[in-house]
Amino acid sequence: MKTKNLYLAVVMMMGILWSCNKTNDLATSANSVSLKTSISNNVQDLKSAVNTISASPGYQVFSGVNDISTKSAEISPFDTLTHSILLADVAGIYQYKAKTITRNRMSIMRFFNKTGESSQMIVSLPESKVNSSKLLLHYAPSDTLLANDYTISVSDYQYRFNRFSSFDYKMASSIKIKDVDAGALQIQSVYTRNDGYNYVSEFDFPNGYTTKCLNTSGDTITSSNSISQGTKILYEEKLMSIKTSTNVKHREREFSLTIGNVLIKRELGNDQTLDSAKVYVSGILQLKSKVEIVDKSTDSTVDPTVTNQKRELKITFDDGTSATISQLVGSAITDINSLFTSMRQVNFATKIVDWIAWDIYTKKN
Repeated sequence: MKTKNLYLAVVMMMGILWSCNKTNDLATSANSVSLKTSISNNVQDLKSAVNTISASPGYQVFSGVNDISTKSAEISPFDTLTHSILLADVAGIYQYKAKTITRNRMSIMRFFNKTGESSQMIVSLPESKVNSSKLLLHYAPSDTLLANDYTISVSDYQYRFNRFSSFDYKMASSIKIKDVDAGALQIQSVYTRNDGYNYVSEFDFPNGYTTKCLNTSGDTITSSNSISQGTKILYEEKLMSIKTSTNVKHREREFSLTIGNVLIKRELGNDQTLDSAKVYVSGILQLKSKVEIVDKSTDSTVDPTVTNQKRELKITFDDGTSATISQLVGSAITDINSLFTSMRQVNFATKIVDWIAWDIYTKKN
């Protein structure tokens, strides 16, 4: 019996030792990939993603509508104190077909004809009218030859506003260009005079990439910009600044930049001053590496982020060599800046979808 118990004890001890060795092997494996190698691999994935996104039809949804040159008197719906437009008010299928109608010596352009019923707002118009949207409100005889090859399907729409003090905006849409899926855009934005604004936009590309943008104002200012592929984060930058009763200006409280499995983070310490930035690989603190954060602008109104190209990070690796984020990411950082600048401006929504919704709404009522 004693022999049997001794045998069991030996087996159990061997199992524990094997488990410990296995855990140590995993830890060693996790540490075996250096920060330099990790960030190099992650940057290549990020560059590939940015190149794919920049070449996609979905990217044109943002970059193709920045040349707005319409007169505000022609398109602005904000000539009343309060108003509200809901999806039910503008639901239907509409085709772009500009024509001139004379009323009381005034020329009124009816740009869209309703051709069917739908629970969504489905609008088709020529791609050229979107890519050069200053032409959207101008009729030319050659427009009759244009195909309505750009289709916007709005599945959620809400715009409630008080001209001087608040608005509550929500929009979800999918876009097809020449019958090819370009992606899906979602926006939610709320503003009140007392609390500031809260803005979130997301664009889902057909190839699996997703870009998200978040900005808030008020006593706590936050910004977040991310690029992901499925559940994998390729790029994410977050910044939080706060203002208290003892601080007139906002003070940075927390900053982080994630590129793949590399995380760079800086936050307030116990003494309420910013600690030195720390860098992690797969959650493991890199004790032999360091990061220096340098702000390129002292303007407090400018968002001091890498995405905004107003902040630089210098990484010194454990082998003593160093490189900046700009050097590592290269020209892709400019494309990232352009992408998120466009996502914050959302000209596609404010200058195309909102105008179309307003035109349908006013012609209907």
